[in-house]
Amino acid sequence: MMPLGTAAPEFSLPETDGGNVSLADFKDSKALLVIFMCNHCPYVKHVAEQLKLLTDEYMQHGVGVVGINSNDIAKYPDDNFDAMKKEKGDRGYAFPYALDEDQSVAISYGAACTPDFFLFDADHKLVYRGQLDSSRPSNGEPVTGIDLRTAIDETIAGRSAAVEQKPSIGCNIKWKEGNEPGYFDPKGSGY
Repeated sequence: MMPLGTAAPEFSLPETDGGNVSLADFKDSKALLVIFMCNHCPYVKHVAEQLKLLTDEYMQHGVGVVGINSNDIAKYPDDNFDAMKKEKGDRGYAFPYALDEDQSVAISYGAACTPDFFLFDADHKLVYRGQLDSSRPSNGEPVTGIDLRTAIDETIAGRSAAVEQKPSIGCNIKWKEGNEPGYFDPKGSGY
């Protein structure tokens, strides 16, 4: 996992509303939430409603948000760019949703699964990397976003994100053959 305090790696990616989105677009944000996500993953679908509520709320408070899809779209066409546009529209996401087609951004962030959350402070230093909350598609716990919400609240208040940082759990990012990073677990979810 990326160590806390690490500077956010640079990115410039095509996003579904047209044009590109880059790290520089968030230079005036109180915090920056980078979400590695996709369309087809049951873990992302499970939290999608809370994801919209959480991001809408915090974007109104000056938090920058970007969703990044790094899946192999040739093998997973449900995650292609046109499908991303539809997903963003259907879900009503207000944040930019970008495609990391060569997967270099996911690798630079050490992203492993969907969803995977990285929260940076106003100086773009990592303060939280972990789960949204303890809910999973099959465990019956409500989707509240409590872990990530607590981290964002602490960060925008200028305090340390002291919440216990539990790694995200979800579907492995669908790596292109030969792109698999050293931290990839081939025994992970097959979704």
